[in-house]
Amino acid sequence: MLPERLRPLIEHTAALAARFEEANRKLYLVGGVVRDAISGRLGPDGDLDFTTDATPEETERIVAPIAEATWDQGRRFGTIGARVGGRKVEITTHRAEAYHPDSRKPDVVFSEAVEADLSRRDFTINAMALRLPGLQLVDPFDGVADLAAGRLRTPLSPEVSFSDDPLRMLRAARFVAGHRLLPDQELLDAIVALRGRLDIVSDERLRDELDKLMVVESPADGLWLLVRTGLAAEFLPELPALALEQDPVHRHKDVLAHTIAVVDKTSPDRLLRLAALFHDIGKPKTRSFGPHGAVSFHHHELVGARMTRDRMRALRYPSDDVEVVSRLVELHLRFHTYQMGWTDSAVRRYVRDAGPLLDKLNELTRCDCTTRNPAKAAALSRRMDELEARVAELRNHEELAALRPDLDGVEVMARLGVGPGRVVGDALAYLLELRLEEGPLGKEEAAQRLDAWWARRGSAEGGPSLRQARKALEHPRSEPFSSPPCEP
Repeated sequence: MLPERLRPLIEHTAALAARFEEANRKLYLVGGVVRDAISGRLGPDGDLDFTTDATPEETERIVAPIAEATWDQGRRFGTIGARVGGRKVEITTHRAEAYHPDSRKPDVVFSEAVEADLSRRDFTINAMALRLPGLQLVDPFDGVADLAAGRLRTPLSPEVSFSDDPLRMLRAARFVAGHRLLPDQELLDAIVALRGRLDIVSDERLRDELDKLMVVESPADGLWLLVRTGLAAEFLPELPALALEQDPVHRHKDVLAHTIAVVDKTSPDRLLRLAALFHDIGKPKTRSFGPHGAVSFHHHELVGARMTRDRMRALRYPSDDVEVVSRLVELHLRFHTYQMGWTDSAVRRYVRDAGPLLDKLNELTRCDCTTRNPAKAAALSRRMDELEARVAELRNHEELAALRPDLDGVEVMARLGVGPGRVVGDALAYLLELRLEEGPLGKEEAAQRLDAWWARRGSAEGGPSLRQARKALEHPRSEPFSSPPCEP
């Protein structure tokens, strides 16, 4: 007896099922929707996947009279897409597909039996089908039992399954983490043996699967699976490289464990989670030892930002994603760079540098504290609270979200009697420094300061450089900590 919660799916699919029944063709609901309905995780909306013994051409003819739209980009793989009753559906002819050892794309062979189709799916919990229009469950590989037992297995031997589509090895990590499943030992052994076959999978598919892992509620178990099987070394070698002891004398928690803990602590925001994953990848390259075995990682945030850009570009991430994540990695220590507290100037610079990433940066900074020392954790939390209060306070008096000089470029040119050029840029940068250090000056005061700066400079072609002009402000700044107090 199937759970009552499956019945809404039957109602959603009644019209489609009736069309296939009239055509004397079988129709099955398959995939994650069946799994999630059985496990009680099914949401109210979402796409529906079907498999049928009808050919793609037959499917198109059957569906057309009741579809608001159809598309056939997946025809060569046996798939016809449609929108029926306002919901997107994909209907695929029963198939068995396999990869050649040197191919990134599957050969598609159609089958007449649903069991053959299910046997080629990734895991038993996804190899279940619901015969429509009735409620007959087809479960030839005991997927329901595996769901109940919290077990991850493949329908066929894992060697066959992973050879058919090597991306399934990476997908296993997502299912282990996202569904709280224990991987079968044979599955783990197969990943270790076949991990090199991941080379035939496109960078875009690897990227998309990594993204899906990043947004499950708790990715930690999946990340550990990737590292311990050696799979991460095939597409994300910076992650296992973090398995070094931070303090070989006192045996503090290693950087890999810290990184995975930080990822798990952050909210399931894809770019924030990626920043957490990459935030310390510069540590192995910057590790140095001082007296008595003390270890430091000077400038690892800068090295890590460059490494982040390289790895994300290799995985074909969009440039906007690359910039956001690498910027968060670059800034993740910024909170710790002021020993003597947060002056108004420091708060303005922090907000200016973070820009629209301020909330993400604050969360990353909080989650980067994984110490088990309650006093240290409480101290960092208090300092973050104080900083956020200062930001809110200044926001009430200043336009922190749009920090800019008190004079614009046109006003600068009119005041100095110069045309467009480097001088204007230098003058605006100087005025911005004043704005950051002292807050809003007003146009009159800013104009007087600009006059004084221009007099010191001497002329547009000579005099003090911009760097010297900035130094003339003579506001002391604190030196950064060599290592944040809450990092492991």
